[in-house]
Amino acid sequence: MPDSFYVALPSAFGAIAIVWRASEGRPQVQRVYLPTVEASAQQLMQTAFAGARPLSHPTIAPLAERMQSFLDGKPVDFDLQWIALERCSEFQRRVLLAEHGIPRGWVSTCGRIARHLELPGTARAVGRALARNPFPIIIPCHRAIKAGGELGGYPGGVEMKRALLDREEVQFSAAGRVVMRKVYY
Repeated sequence: MPDSFYVALPSAFGAIAIVWRASEGRPQVQRVYLPTVEASAQQLMQTAFAGARPLSHPTIAPLAERMQSFLDGKPVDFDLQWIALERCSEFQRRVLLAEHGIPRGWVSTCGRIARHLELPGTARAVGRALARNPFPIIIPCHRAIKAGGELGGYPGGVEMKRALLDREEVQFSAAGRVVMRKVYY
């Protein structure tokens, strides 16, 4: 198995780990780990990528900087050429690409994404694919919410999801639900 490396990215939410490997002479992000209530991003990363070593790369460093800018609330679009989408099933790739297409400041629902993919009745499967998103932040799965405006889950926790949507100026009702004005798909 090829060597795995990681870059630890400090954030207001706790350190984030970007795991990468060299593939065909270029680095590819294998996974992005967000901290959770149960474990730090580094603990999660070491469980899945035991032996990963800290190391940056001229391609990974700018990606980490762009992620930091995004986490700081700046508008950033991410190029997907540096992530290992081939690690995902065909269905999950389609879902993640649809999620990547949702613009900053907009939200969508799993049902809408399923219909966009011309796969009606697969909203739960879309939700599972997003819950297992190996590239949060780069593929902004925080933009997927429940049909009634509830936030739903997020790998970094619901507080992080709300904070990311706040940074994108998504509006919330007094009850804490997303105001469904800018809904994509």
